Amino acid sequence: MDDLKELYLNEKETAAITKDSLSKLRNDRHNGRGLPYIKWGARAVRYKLSDIVRFMEAGRIDTAKGE
Repeated sequence: MDDLKELYLNEKETAAITKDSLSKLRNDRHNGRGLPYIKWGARAVRYKLSDIVRFMEAGRIDTAKGE
């Protein structure tokens, strides 16, 4: 990944990937839970794509373990 730059997404892009509403993302930030984020300036919020994937993978349930 040395030659790839990290991709940062805004709230709408993140909500589209996670299937969460903007209000859920905002509430999670306000309550100190959910996805890690970066605050740029007074209002801009960005989420790293790799953090989103890592967060979603952490909740993954492998149903094929018994085979």
